[in-house]
Amino acid sequence: MLLETPICDFGWKAPDFTLKDVDGKSFTLSEQLGEKGLLIAFICNHCPYVQRIAQRLVQDTKLLMAEGINVVAIMSNDYNYVEADSPENMKKFAQKHNFPFPYLVDQEQSVGKLYGAVCTPDFFAFNSQGELQYRGRLDDARMGDAAHRVPELVNAMRMIAKTGRGPTEQVPSMGCSIKWRS
Repeated sequence: MLLETPICDFGWKAPDFTLKDVDGKSFTLSEQLGEKGLLIAFICNHCPYVQRIAQRLVQDTKLLMAEGINVVAIMSNDYNYVEADSPENMKKFAQKHNFPFPYLVDQEQSVGKLYGAVCTPDFFAFNSQGELQYRGRLDDARMGDAAHRVPELVNAMRMIAKTGRGPTEQVPSMGCSIKWRS
């Protein structure tokens, strides 16, 4: 089911979490929240929207990380329901696309629910105080040609890193619904 993210709730405080990557290494929000902010991307492996933007996401996050902005991706889908999203397949997907950021398993789906994630991809961009400043799309290319795209997420994160505030105009991200356990 195709869903859109809700409008950014400016200033919403990011709840802390502890999640592990597929190799069992723990990551917490408080450790990842850097002086230039943090981007959290809720993604999965099987979603055609995520597959379509994976290379652009890697390209954009490499730029942001080189500028001192931290990035993590979280997979909240019920992988017992969607085998393609299992931790083993997450590892393969991350390697295939050369993810420069940690790809974390939200096995209990608690973090996805705590954040109100609705689809993949769903981007949450926080300033250094952990306040939400952007909840929009990656870029304006959507599922089409990305040759002349506007990197909206990169532009927003750079603005947040510099001023602590995100752009007032934001276009929702869209993608597959998160597969919640019933």
